[in-house]
Amino acid sequence: MEYNTGRPGLIIREYGRHIQNMVKHLLTIEDRNQRQRQANYIVELMGFLNPHLKTIEDYRQKLWDHLFLITDFKLDVDSPYPIPTREEMAARPDPLPYPKRHPRYSHLGKHLELVIDKALQEEDQNKRQGFANTIAYYMKLAYNTWHKDAVHDDAIQQEMANLTKGQLEFNNSGYVKQYRPSQDRENQPQGRYGRQNRYKRGGGGGGQQSQPGQGGGGKRNNNKYGKKRY
Repeated sequence: MEYNTGRPGLIIREYGRHIQNMVKHLLTIEDRNQRQRQANYIVELMGFLNPHLKTIEDYRQKLWDHLFLITDFKLDVDSPYPIPTREEMAARPDPLPYPKRHPRYSHLGKHLELVIDKALQEEDQNKRQGFANTIAYYMKLAYNTWHKDAVHDDAIQQEMANLTKGQLEFNNSGYVKQYRPSQDRENQPQGRYGRQNRYKRGGGGGGQQSQPGQGGGGKRNNNKYGKKRY
């Protein structure tokens, strides 16, 4: 019995061993016309077995590129697309530079430091003050996001002084409401069972509930069946 461990490795695992064997068989076909027809059939089968490739741009060109890759670029057939080379398939894009940022205050993030740098470069005093107020407002908002206790403006000013080395000072940080789930629940309507009973109205003695339209102190109308009284 033959096991996969004793077989050659799969060049492209997504197509499986049967597709790879059929592609390898193309190299043994001497008639070029027949080899061309078989190559077209195999490309169609590759696309049928992998329908997710249709969502990729130029997916048919990728199928033909994979066909040549499986045959180690030894297949001699006509392709509707430029035949790739080994160097082109092995080429890799340059890695994107990953920003190495180490913010001094993790809860504020690096973007706030970039805004502070821009504020320090601003020469217009009105805009500079606007930057300072906006930065202080965001700092208080970020603090209230991660802390339950309220933050005083003096603490925000001290933290801003550390970030800007005393070059920025705000004069109106605004008011940021602290998030309290219990407060939100208290302010929300309590449903029909928590609403004020519309049938309770101020009335006379007796302490009994009166139906709408009846005076206080009156008893309930027990005439359920609407019998006429004389």
